[in-house]
Amino acid sequence: MLVGALVLAGLAALVIDARVARWCTSAHLPSDLQSPIDWAEVFGHGAGVAILLIVVWILDPARRWAIPRLVALAYGSGMAANCVKMLVARWRPRAFDLGQGVLDSFGRLFPFGAGGSDAQSLPSAHVAVAVGLALGLGWLYPRGRVLFWVFAAMVAAQRLTHGSHFASDCFFGAAIACLMAILLLDAGPMARWFDRKEAGWKHKREFFTTETRRHGE
Repeated sequence: MLVGALVLAGLAALVIDARVARWCTSAHLPSDLQSPIDWAEVFGHGAGVAILLIVVWILDPARRWAIPRLVALAYGSGMAANCVKMLVARWRPRAFDLGQGVLDSFGRLFPFGAGGSDAQSLPSAHVAVAVGLALGLGWLYPRGRVLFWVFAAMVAAQRLTHGSHFASDCFFGAAIACLMAILLLDAGPMARWFDRKEAGWKHKREFFTTETRRHGE
């Protein structure tokens, strides 16, 4: 349901992509607001995600069993988005004349990286990573769901204000992450595989914790 809604939102956003991109890249935001938006990029950046997962590992040993699934959600979403980039060429707003029609921002099919980074606007891998991470952390820490979604939205804002992506790219990136979440959290062989593995990891942790306490006594 959410995947379909995001895809439809992305298609609808094509109509206003150029106007939104012109506004976002015209430095309308005050610096006090732009700065935290810029900092939020770490929530959708590979290195930033790694740091956040290390924090979870250190501060919450009882939930270390969930780290592999969080890795799959965040990085898997980003990798899926990067695969789509190889299939459809689209110029980033910063490399495109925003006075042209939005369809002119699209290049040929199956470019496989031709044109370099400037021709890899669709979809946003940063947003895919951020939404995948937000969904994973929300699954692990339900009380923080709103906060995680705010961080993901700030990543999308950062991509828009820096001319890295059109609004539709962000919606499509989020849709990819939500699809990955369905596969890894809700249904399918991958979700069941993680369920089985995590049950074993939790059992082993409980066993070693109990043994450690006994020896300590």
